[in-house]
Amino acid sequence: MPWKLSKRLRDAYREGNVARRVQDFEGWMERATPEAVDSGDYDHTKLVKDYYDLYSELMTWSWGESLHFAPLAPHETLEDSKIRHQRLMIDKLDLKQGMTVVDVGCGIGGPMRRVVREAGVQVVGINNNTIQLGKAKRLNAKAGLDHMVDYSACSFMNMNGIEDNTFDGGYAIESTCYAPDKKRAFEEIFRVLKPGALFWGQEMCLTDKFNPNDNRHCDLKHDLQRDLALKDIATFGEVNQALEAVGFHIIEGMDREVSGEGATPWYQPMESRHGMLGNVLFRLPKGRRMIVAGSKLAEMVGLFPKGSAEVFRSLDQAADAYVEGGKTGIFTPLYCFLARKPH
Repeated sequence: MPWKLSKRLRDAYREGNVARRVQDFEGWMERATPEAVDSGDYDHTKLVKDYYDLYSELMTWSWGESLHFAPLAPHETLEDSKIRHQRLMIDKLDLKQGMTVVDVGCGIGGPMRRVVREAGVQVVGINNNTIQLGKAKRLNAKAGLDHMVDYSACSFMNMNGIEDNTFDGGYAIESTCYAPDKKRAFEEIFRVLKPGALFWGQEMCLTDKFNPNDNRHCDLKHDLQRDLALKDIATFGEVNQALEAVGFHIIEGMDREVSGEGATPWYQPMESRHGMLGNVLFRLPKGRRMIVAGSKLAEMVGLFPKGSAEVFRSLDQAADAYVEGGKTGIFTPLYCFLARKPH
């Protein structure tokens, strides 16, 4: 496994000076001033692309091909939970053979492959990250699904190459939460969907428990924004308002986090292996710390590229922010909505 990971990291970090890139990323909030945005000196869409350039390979190694959260059930593997969640989305979108569907921010195509296999629809993947898009193409070809998928290397904030009223349906799984302007993102998605088309989204959100007057809550929000490249974190109501402002009719919207006695919280895979099976080495706190230390040694002996340990450290920091946000109840990555573009 270390040799395979070594090759993957070398392929991902050919641009060099990885430690400096991590440092630059972690200081993005200081650069993202209104003045810098207005003058064009700061572009959040580019920052998110750089974020995935740095972290996508390790995310995939630790989390699998579907880079999203899912409601968890006791004694169910993380992968099984994600499959169950993707099947819920397929059912809600009422997908039928012959449809063409847009995957907004497709990542490396984990959900896309599930949608193609089980619904038999054509999918167009939107992604401005060419590294992720290239990997999606290779994995789709390996799965024998490349004839069912097309790709558009662009930002979902500006899909100029796609005509109005093109798609029979669409989904965005933890992608539009990165939009610098959520309303503008939904407006562009609305434009490319056909009248009557359904749109499923999964957003990272602040819950009703967030108190803007609580210093700890504000510090946690800041840490989540910084570590996850989120320009802002919307509330459920703000997501709904942005959808309705561009013309979507909301059919349902809810936090799909399972609660109650015996439930498994969404952040469980990053805290303990209770109720979870499978490879959890880099997900658990002790394992993450061990790998951060081990990656420094791997750099010294030339197994990992210089700066890899900083990437591991930064992802460990992000995992801590996820867990704290989940434990306090102020943050969820599972606000899911179903909306329709009116006829």
